[in-house]
Amino acid sequence: MATGSSTTRSSGGNAGPAGPGGPGGINTFKGEEGALRADRLSTGGLLLSVLAASAILMTVAGVMPTLFGVMGVVGQPLLYVIIGAILLLFSLGYSEMSRHVHNAGAFYAYIARGLGPTVGAGASMVALVAYSAMQVGIFGILGFEVSGLFSAYLGLSVSWWVIALVSVAGIGLLGWLKIDLSAKVLGVLLVIEFALVVVFDIAAIASPGPEGLSMAAFNPETLTGAGLGTALCFCIAAFVGFEQAPVYAEETSRPQVVVRRVMFLAVGCGVVFLALSSWAMSVAAGPGNVVKAAAAEGPGLLFSLTEARLGSTYNDILHVLYVTGMIAALLSFHNVVARYAFAMGREGLLPAAFGRTNKASGAPATGSLLQTAISLVIVAVFAFTDDKPNGDPTVPVLHLFTWMGNIGALGVMVLMAVASFAVIAFFVRRGAARAQAGWLIASGIAGVALTVITVFTVQDFDVLVGAGPGSALSWILPSVIGVTLIGGIVFGLVLRSRKPEVHARIGLGNEAFQLDKAASESAAARD
Repeated sequence: MATGSSTTRSSGGNAGPAGPGGPGGINTFKGEEGALRADRLSTGGLLLSVLAASAILMTVAGVMPTLFGVMGVVGQPLLYVIIGAILLLFSLGYSEMSRHVHNAGAFYAYIARGLGPTVGAGASMVALVAYSAMQVGIFGILGFEVSGLFSAYLGLSVSWWVIALVSVAGIGLLGWLKIDLSAKVLGVLLVIEFALVVVFDIAAIASPGPEGLSMAAFNPETLTGAGLGTALCFCIAAFVGFEQAPVYAEETSRPQVVVRRVMFLAVGCGVVFLALSSWAMSVAAGPGNVVKAAAAEGPGLLFSLTEARLGSTYNDILHVLYVTGMIAALLSFHNVVARYAFAMGREGLLPAAFGRTNKASGAPATGSLLQTAISLVIVAVFAFTDDKPNGDPTVPVLHLFTWMGNIGALGVMVLMAVASFAVIAFFVRRGAARAQAGWLIASGIAGVALTVITVFTVQDFDVLVGAGPGSALSWILPSVIGVTLIGGIVFGLVLRSRKPEVHARIGLGNEAFQLDKAASESAAARD
């Protein structure tokens, strides 16, 4: 409900002028620049966009051998089922809230509506840092992998950072263009990637290792190993993407239906695919040998098992699609970060320019430029530390990819845990606790489970980033998320004190924009 240029927070927040940017703190919008273009994504397009973030081949080739070889967890397939169950519980409450709140700021918007704008401000900064870190990390491993392909097939020596910087520019260009174009690119890459891994799964099952079609990997007794707690973090990271569906709510025709449907499809498909593929890998290598083989070959395990069953040509194709899968993930993360920046600009958490879209494409152009600039700077810093002309893989893979990727994964877990409790608070404050009791119980269980996993992750961060015992990195890197959260909350407190009208907008998203637009039109009519 609006009076003049004021907005009212539906969950009980203070009313105030619409926002920053114009006279007296009111944001003035031209045309539809302050809103994302609706009806651009169907269920299929949105599903492909969120699944692309999980980078299927990168997960199968990178995460799975790490869990087997480094963590020593043979029961990896069962672990995916358990994590999938937790994420389904999380999705019950999260998707129910998506029916009431449509905001490109998703995580931070939900947290703001449930736990208040100040906590929402902290969550917004964590989301921006976490997803940016995950994307930047992938640029490192992409550069390293493409550099290797150039060397192997073309005889060219190209430093990883040259390829990474070119990729940053290319992803930035696609991010500037229409979201439906990006969705088509993501869709083609993802379908091919998925098909190739399924073929490997079938081949592995049809031609198992010396122990035959063993179901040992689903035995609870195999959930052992020194890195079990850390393995939980890796498993959740493999699912990252499904929680991004609400980010695109404003760009779908029926957000109340489409977002919920896509979230459950993404988690359900993820459980089946990840459990089946990790089981197929254990069957191909043999449950009794998979830990030793993964420790010796690392990411090469998938490719060696594939070549033995499907030949070198198929293996070469798999290597190429390994790269395109990373590109799909980069596009997905880029789009999400751009939309978080858009939502934050629209609500005054970033300069107002970020809250406007490209007139031609409807994409959040300024947010896209921000993410491109961040990626360029970070890749350039790591490139500057690479003193070997051919690109030492230690820098892009072990540092850029591992450090950034795990910082991002930790940030997403923190957001999911806090969002679970925000869902409960949201419905309790609306007086709907009894009606939504089932969703709230599910959110509570998921919140506790995710909090426990987050604690394990922080405790074992030295294992995650490959640092030695007592290394300063084991507390410096996770502190990035902690400092960001605290800094964001402090920023929220400053806004509440100095700009209460901006503070009151946090989490309102398109609702505030529509009220601003109506107020501006009303004022223009009076003039």
